[in-house]
Amino acid sequence: MNNEKKIILGIDPGFHVTGYGIIKKEGRTTYLLDCGYLQMASTKPLPERVHIFYDFFVQKVVGCLVTDIALETPFLGKNAQNFLKLGYLRGILYLIAHQHHLTLHEFAPREIKQSITGFGGASKDQVARVIMQLFPKLHEQKKQDVTDALAVTLCGLWK
Repeated sequence: MNNEKKIILGIDPGFHVTGYGIIKKEGRTTYLLDCGYLQMASTKPLPERVHIFYDFFVQKVVGCLVTDIALETPFLGKNAQNFLKLGYLRGILYLIAHQHHLTLHEFAPREIKQSITGFGGASKDQVARVIMQLFPKLHEQKKQDVTDALAVTLCGLWK
């Protein structure tokens, strides 16, 4: 019998909106403990937003007894400045993982899409639809950042 207990925090980082999901696996049973998003005003200075981000996720890690963090590997996209700023948030998550002795998992976007939908080239909407089928009570969640984060969380759980 599998008595392994894992609590995975999956994060879709962003400087304006960061989605997150926390799933607990105990033996063969899986529970959605928490999900949502952290919204930070773009008018706040960058150091203040980094501090808010750090405090928020330390509280989640400690409060939910998180054992693992799951992240999507970054891709450059159109804006190098945004890519650089996301590196700050990823560094914070590496620090939190180290401080709290957590296992950190990283997944490529195609790997997450493949894991959730069965197709590595799936759209964000296709991923969101699968997540909504798996978690029907999420329909009140309006942010795609939350479904993206839950996809990362599930990938961390299944890999």
